[in-house]
Amino acid sequence: MTAAERAALSPQSDEYRLRVGGSKTQVLGWSLYTTLLWLLKTCMAVFYSRLTAGLYNMTRRIRLAYIFIACTYLAVILSILLGCHPLHKNWQIYPDPGNYCQPAVSHIDVYVTVTLNVATDVYLISIPFPILFKARLPWREKLELVVLFSGGLFVMAAGILRCVLIVTAGANGASQAGSWACRETFVAVIIGNLPMIYPVCRRMVKRAGTYWSSHSLHAKGGSTTTGPGGSSGYPLSEGEHQSAHSQSRKKKFRHPLSLPDTQWTQLGTVSDEQIMLAAVDEEGRRVEGEGGIHVVQELIITRH
Repeated sequence: MTAAERAALSPQSDEYRLRVGGSKTQVLGWSLYTTLLWLLKTCMAVFYSRLTAGLYNMTRRIRLAYIFIACTYLAVILSILLGCHPLHKNWQIYPDPGNYCQPAVSHIDVYVTVTLNVATDVYLISIPFPILFKARLPWREKLELVVLFSGGLFVMAAGILRCVLIVTAGANGASQAGSWACRETFVAVIIGNLPMIYPVCRRMVKRAGTYWSSHSLHAKGGSTTTGPGGSSGYPLSEGEHQSAHSQSRKKKFRHPLSLPDTQWTQLGTVSDEQIMLAAVDEEGRRVEGEGGIHVVQELIITRH
């Protein structure tokens, strides 16, 4: 608004009331926007802490991530709430309170938020890559995980674009930036949860493929057993079908993140055939002994 428009606007008018309400909503929107993004960052840090449990050299990086997230959130939320003092000047219409007290286009809110948002995202993205590139996985699966953990790049790009629109797009910049803020938070929620459910999704797809392949074979000529050398054997009886089905149901899926207090780091598609295990010693170095990696299981029997 120009200075003349501000002076001519009556405090008793509906437009005045709507403008004041809109400015208050902008302050609340900025606060909720940053709180949501930083909560998702915290969730990713917790996920990485469980993913790298037992790796001594990663513990320090995870702790630094927690400190970094907490400090940057305090800096951002304080810049939003205290960048304009006193707070009620954020919705003051006349006289003009200045750019810092216009929450929709405040440069202090924009620059502080986008800078710290991008910095924390870059740090979080850098955490899993050292483990990923050392993992004994096929390159195709490594590429899938790289894409999975690099989803934060879109969030960073959306945050930067939002900043550019607010600063350069003039009167329409705030509304265009609001649309990109919705896209940014929507994608951030998906990316923040996708790594946790990725193993489950892969397993469901695999089971669906197995089901459809077995269903098509049954439609063609019935289920058969596989004889020596991969040749087709005799059809399965009803009892054998039930036995095989019960055995498959008893074999429960154990998510790798359900065992956080372990000296093994499990990463990847988490299938029955392939699990990447990285062993470490007390100093955080990789254990490379004769015979490769040894998995030790402990059985405890108690008498009641």
